[in-house]
Amino acid sequence: MITASNIYMQYGDRILLDHVSLVIMPGEKVGLVGRNGAGKSTFLKIIAGHISPQRGNVSRPTDSTLGFLYQEMNIPKGKTVMQETLVAFDSLKALEAKIDEMTKELESRTDYESEEYAIFLDNFAELNDRFQIMGGESLEAQAERVLKGLGFKQKDFSRLTDEFSGGWQMRIELAKMLLQRPNFLLLDEPTNHLDIESIIWLEKFLQTYSGAIITISHDREFLDNTTKRTVEIELGNLYDYKANYSKYVELRAERREKLQSAYQNQQKVIAQRERTINRFMAKATKTKMAQSMQKQLDKVERIEIDEEDVRAMNLRFPPAPRSGQIVIEGKGVAKKYGDLLVLNKVDLKIERGERVSFVGQNGQGKSTLAKIIVQALNATEGEVQLGHNVKIGYYAQNQSDALQPNITLLETMENHSPPEMRTQLRNILGAFLFSGEDAEKKVSVLSGGERARLALACLLLNPFNLLVLDEPTNHLDMISKEVLKKALSEYDGTLIVVSHDRDFLAGLTNTTIEFRDKQLYTYLGDVNYFLEKRSLDDMRAVEVQSKNGAAHAQNGHKVLSFEDRKRLNKAVTNAEKQVEKLEAQLEKIGLQMAEANFYERSDAEKIMKQHKETQKELEAAMEAWEMAQLELEEYSES
Repeated sequence: MITASNIYMQYGDRILLDHVSLVIMPGEKVGLVGRNGAGKSTFLKIIAGHISPQRGNVSRPTDSTLGFLYQEMNIPKGKTVMQETLVAFDSLKALEAKIDEMTKELESRTDYESEEYAIFLDNFAELNDRFQIMGGESLEAQAERVLKGLGFKQKDFSRLTDEFSGGWQMRIELAKMLLQRPNFLLLDEPTNHLDIESIIWLEKFLQTYSGAIITISHDREFLDNTTKRTVEIELGNLYDYKANYSKYVELRAERREKLQSAYQNQQKVIAQRERTINRFMAKATKTKMAQSMQKQLDKVERIEIDEEDVRAMNLRFPPAPRSGQIVIEGKGVAKKYGDLLVLNKVDLKIERGERVSFVGQNGQGKSTLAKIIVQALNATEGEVQLGHNVKIGYYAQNQSDALQPNITLLETMENHSPPEMRTQLRNILGAFLFSGEDAEKKVSVLSGGERARLALACLLLNPFNLLVLDEPTNHLDMISKEVLKKALSEYDGTLIVVSHDRDFLAGLTNTTIEFRDKQLYTYLGDVNYFLEKRSLDDMRAVEVQSKNGAAHAQNGHKVLSFEDRKRLNKAVTNAEKQVEKLEAQLEKIGLQMAEANFYERSDAEKIMKQHKETQKELEAAMEAWEMAQLELEEYSES
């Protein structure tokens, strides 16, 4: 186990860790949570031995192993992805070299009857057994499985690590740690550079991981799926809950509510006794009794309410100016980076008020299309046209990093502000948790979370009706993410969000566009609908692929079992019924819209919106019917 005892850490006049202690048992799955700047990363570095506390100590068994993934890691250059990943097996390779050396010695020895030979054979067998148990025969296969799980393709294995961005290099480091399987795995924001598919794969990997894990993350769903204990750092103190993140939120609220109630009750009792003591002290006959009561009162253990950091930025997007009905229309959009084709003649149409999320593996073109839409990048082929009176608000993936480091917060705001907003800049900074003194700070001294808040503050200085956000939650803590999500839910313009955060996206958008194989695939629902649909599609693909038992080749055709044909027939019938139902609804709405005075009706806009939504549902139902019909037609009847 790891034992951190009486840890104290102070920076300037700020106490980050105030004599805190923590024990991590073997195999425990722990989430380390708290506000940005609370001291989470510092505490993790102390546990890992990367920095020493000012007081206190950390101990763990000398024969235990520890892996620490943190944000500033530098990966060696000059090796291929596979070569660098296989570094994880250096100890196994040393064992393999020893076995090879002993094998050669075995071939040359002739002292078969000696005791030394018997001992040599025993040692040789023990090393071989250890090599087999540790998976020595399948090192590349293990590495390939983890790399693919983290989003690498087969063709990437032979590419140099130098060719990859920092985010992909972090994936290589993570792959190495997972393959090493240390007794204690410390992960600081492991999902920051992962797409949704890779996050889900990592969750499944960690759920069956035999070692202990301590994770810092602002991804609620990731924490819920990978941890069973939550340790909160707040204002220098540690609070320990035997629960995952969502349950911890409930337990924390209950704890504070009970503590507040107990504190108030105790204060009433104390006040009443003090009044009695004061009355008795005024009477000579009862002074002794009053003194006795005072001694008893002094012995009462007072309930204390811990301080709580409840600060939250005040974020509200300005009302969106009205745009035309068509906000974005892209036709035949293609984008190449040198010889690398990212988008291949895709079409896109987004109408006023739509709320769209872009999802998919990293490198599939999500940010590229977002940049083309906001005119920060030119398409190689095709065009994207903005509709009438479209005004864009854009938060780039590296927006906070693009801020000028050598100017103050106030100067940063002034550079982004129209003249009429200048008098409000300090108030806006205050709403984003920057006090009066903070306005004169240089941007260079801000943390990642503070920079993200400043970049969001700059975004609000100009009106817009198309808001494009590329990974806006990367540096935000849980509370800030909740504030941003609430503000976006109330925003009345058109919204495009590029994100890998499932909890943030859930319920926020009503259309999900997946970027896959240089094309776009539209799902008429939020991220949870998309994941459910994709999961069913993947399961069906696996079923079809593995039907050699149930469906076999016969005269060039595949033959279905009775149960499989029954399942497909039912899917086709259900899809047909849904199509018929939606067509009837659409016809009914169409009759209303055909009325002479329709556009003078007070509910005309509502009916038109209903018509549009029903049309989209019909298109989705038609697609489902077509897929089921095609699958059925692929087979001949047995």
